[in-house]
Amino acid sequence: MLRRLAAAAALAGAALAVLPLAAPQFAVPQAAASSHTEVGVLECVSAGGTGFIVGSIRDVTCTFRPSPGVPGQPEQYVGNIRRFGLDLGVTERTVMVWSVLAPSRNIGRGDLVGDYVGVSGQATVGAGVGANVLLGGSNKTISLQPLSVEGSLGLNIALGVADLHLR
Repeated sequence: MLRRLAAAAALAGAALAVLPLAAPQFAVPQAAASSHTEVGVLECVSAGGTGFIVGSIRDVTCTFRPSPGVPGQPEQYVGNIRRFGLDLGVTERTVMVWSVLAPSRNIGRGDLVGDYVGVSGQATVGAGVGANVLLGGSNKTISLQPLSVEGSLGLNIALGVADLHLR
């Protein structure tokens, strides 16, 4: 058992070490980032599940909270997050928090509805961490930048492409 955990921890560390190499391909280009403004925070919770070699699908419930000075009220979203690539193990409840960037502060109700895609990395041995940089939304103009790493419990390693669908 101890050998398995040590091997999983080593594999997880190696996977997270390569995440920064892949992340720039999906990050908001510098020019686009300067033209976007933070409009709020999106927090999504997943009940967890089992990852298979080629990926996983997990249902999420999300809350968008506008930043001070941004018009609007908190909004609820539901959806799922799919990971393609290496995803092995079992996790419990996972919380993911993103800073929401948009072209203007005038974000409308439901503007976060849509599909987002980006790189994803997670390593969990007991308590774990991960990060997801996602681009998309209703007009493909919204960027979700990790505000804090996701927190999860279990034994898991995941590295690949993440697809978040919100409705």
